[in-house]
Amino acid sequence: MYSADLPTYIYLHGFASSPQSQKATYLAKCFSSLQIYMKLPDLNQGDFSQLTLTRQITQVQAEFPPAPSSITLIGSSFGGLTAAWLAQQYPQVKRVVLLAPAFEFLTHWLSKLGEEQMQRWEREKYLPVYHYGQKRSLPLSYEFIRDAGQYHDHHLQRPVPTLILHGIDDEVIPVQASRDFAGTRPWVQLVELDSDHGLGNVLPQIWQAIDRFCQVSEATE
Repeated sequence: MYSADLPTYIYLHGFASSPQSQKATYLAKCFSSLQIYMKLPDLNQGDFSQLTLTRQITQVQAEFPPAPSSITLIGSSFGGLTAAWLAQQYPQVKRVVLLAPAFEFLTHWLSKLGEEQMQRWEREKYLPVYHYGQKRSLPLSYEFIRDAGQYHDHHLQRPVPTLILHGIDDEVIPVQASRDFAGTRPWVQLVELDSDHGLGNVLPQIWQAIDRFCQVSEATE
């Protein structure tokens, strides 16, 4: 039986992705099978070029129901980083699931760009970035970098029950980033999966872990 006390579930897709991503679609169907609606905001907001972490935080917070309703956030990659910061800032967030979260994001991403490309980006104000949701390159403002520089992972210290699912062969954000994060935060549970950054081959395992951690099925019985 459906419980009116169920939290609001919000899924935050990854960088240069969309609410139609493989993981978002799969998890929405899993929740729907239990008659639970999962919100899937489009974090591109029709203007990927002006994307920033601050904009994403503000946008998602506007989706929150009035207090004291509780919220469970499920975030993938950069959406996972966004979820972590929302949990830090808003007590309404009671539980967080992070899929290959983009901890140490700037360190890993910028090292792949290289110094020359970074200087060109700052000089020209925009950098072409391949957008997987739209299947084409789109310009991204350098403000994305400036804004992200304000956020430091070590400030994420609010003890919110957190489940991290991370692939051991992640080629974008190394699993070590999640190991480091979980290692100093006893409220964080890390599950390492035999997968890459996309986690596409372990979707049933992801749902089982989310179901257990959030007690989704139990709450609807």
